[in-house]
Amino acid sequence: MRRCAVALFGQRARLRWLHLILGGALFMPYWLVGTVVLAFFVDSAGMFSGSLAVQLGAYAVGLPLAAVTALFPLARPMSVAVARALCGVPAEGLADGPARGRDAKARTVGWFTLHVGAGALISGASLALPPFAVSVAALPFSPALRESELGRYWGLDEPWLISAALPAGLLMLLALAATAAATGALLAHQAPRLLGPSPADRLAAAERRAAEAESRNRLARELHDSVGHALSAVTLQAGAARRVLDTGAAADLDFVKEALTAIEETTRRTVGELDWVLGLLRRGDEVEEGVGPGLDALESLVRGAGPRVALTVGGDLAPVPEALSREAYRIVQEGLTNAARHAGGTPVTVRLDARTEELEIVMENPLPERPPVARPHGGRGLRGVGERAQLFGGSAEAGPVDGLWRLAVRIPR
Repeated sequence: MRRCAVALFGQRARLRWLHLILGGALFMPYWLVGTVVLAFFVDSAGMFSGSLAVQLGAYAVGLPLAAVTALFPLARPMSVAVARALCGVPAEGLADGPARGRDAKARTVGWFTLHVGAGALISGASLALPPFAVSVAALPFSPALRESELGRYWGLDEPWLISAALPAGLLMLLALAATAAATGALLAHQAPRLLGPSPADRLAAAERRAAEAESRNRLARELHDSVGHALSAVTLQAGAARRVLDTGAAADLDFVKEALTAIEETTRRTVGELDWVLGLLRRGDEVEEGVGPGLDALESLVRGAGPRVALTVGGDLAPVPEALSREAYRIVQEGLTNAARHAGGTPVTVRLDARTEELEIVMENPLPERPPVARPHGGRGLRGVGERAQLFGGSAEAGPVDGLWRLAVRIPR
């Protein structure tokens, strides 16, 4: 009994009833247009007589008009928003955005027509039936109703009718609630099928998720390259300065000053880059092309990596596209980070060649006497270098060659 009461009068049933009444309100303009159309075929007295045939005729004319307006782009987003709020349909079962393609538009038309059509019938019954049902239920308690002209016309003064009036009125109200609940459940059942995502919607959602994942990956690479390089460079320079100070050699104070200057430049540059990346994370933006340091800042990067890094540039780097310049900067930065982490203190050579149709980046440093301790799950730096090169159709190779560790990257310009 309690379950039936909840099904008929619970919060979900009430919200779905409200959803149907909203559909009836949306249908009112179409119904009025239908009455205007019928005015050409029915005399003015018949139009305002309250005839059921006239009302149903206006209903029949209004439904096709509602179906046509459901083709507008805003029809599905509005229908989805209302269905999510009032029908109790899971959000993931409904599509977002305007309908794309014939199938999605046809299903939107079907949903909108069903919503306003069923809503108009339930709204009309909700307005007309309760007063009549209450009047019928009040017959045993109101002699005035039984003795009225309408009561005598319908024979409501018969004893058996008077005794059945109260349960009949309550049954009418119960039937209305059951009809509204059943109709609301029908619309909620049909919502995922009529308003659910089409293949085109699923493809667009997959592309959107892929773009978001790529944006997150690029932000992760920016943080890894920038912060990882800074920590490695600062650790290397600070360690070298400490060892010089431990020797107490006054002649090496210039080296200590140079190391501290490199630490200062590296940390200042990295704080700026970190602020930029964190700003993007706060706003939820994608990484913008052309934002961040490029090859014009390469000398500062090499200078901050220490005195044992030699840079050689072949050709003019100015014509290199801005996006490629930015990625090439990050590739060199990651290479210097790996050299500082795994072979700190050994000479590193960096060669850039922009004299052909490809930008070539080659970084070499002697292999350490003892192999570096591998991380439990491997590093992400070389993987990020490969991803950056692949973005421009290039390639990246890394590994030991003739006693040297070599990172070679070639990217079409």
